Amino acid sequence: MRLPIVAALVGLAALVALSGCNTMAGLGKDLERAGEKIQEKAR
Repeated sequence: MRLPIVAALVGLAALVALSGCNTMAGLGKDLERAGEKIQEKAR
């Protein structure tokens, strides 16, 4: 009875963790692009 509940919770936690990684990677790329634009303007 408990196994399906535990499996569902583990699966949900894995999905949250994976989506968080993608979000942080996207944020890093956006910040990098913003920094490049600032450097271009400074030149």
